[in-house]
Amino acid sequence: MTKVVAAGLVLVIAVQAFAFTQLERELVVAVTGGAIACVLCAVLARLDHEAAVEQDTVDDDAAAAVRRWLTRTETLISWSESTRADWDRRLRPMLARQFELAAGRRKGKDARSFQSTGRMVFGDELWQWVDPDNIARSGGQEPGPGRRTLDDILARLERL
Repeated sequence: MTKVVAAGLVLVIAVQAFAFTQLERELVVAVTGGAIACVLCAVLARLDHEAAVEQDTVDDDAAAAVRRWLTRTETLISWSESTRADWDRRLRPMLARQFELAAGRRKGKDARSFQSTGRMVFGDELWQWVDPDNIARSGGQEPGPGRRTLDDILARLERL
């Protein structure tokens, strides 16, 4: 941008010097005005180009964020519809952590309060899928709870 402005300033000075050698005042004003108009057009074109490049970058960042979110959501759904072991390994820790943050109850401070709050928020049926202590030690190949249960759990977390 500074190069365009500097080149424009040099052009205007050169045109002024040429026009003063020509002893016609009307010519000086017209030629100087034309040179300034050319410089302004070049500056505006440069600004438009930079704004378009910046907007493309912002659009690309937003599109990449949406793609990452979509991929993560599809992965979470596939884990919920997979086995109990996948649920225990991948979803349960995340859901328990989100519950701790949303409820303001830390399991490490008061486990009994954490359990009772979890049962009140989710109910006994859903709490078994969020409770970080309810990991299956055996039989991890049984089916997970599914997408509907994940949706119910996330809806209750949103309400907190």
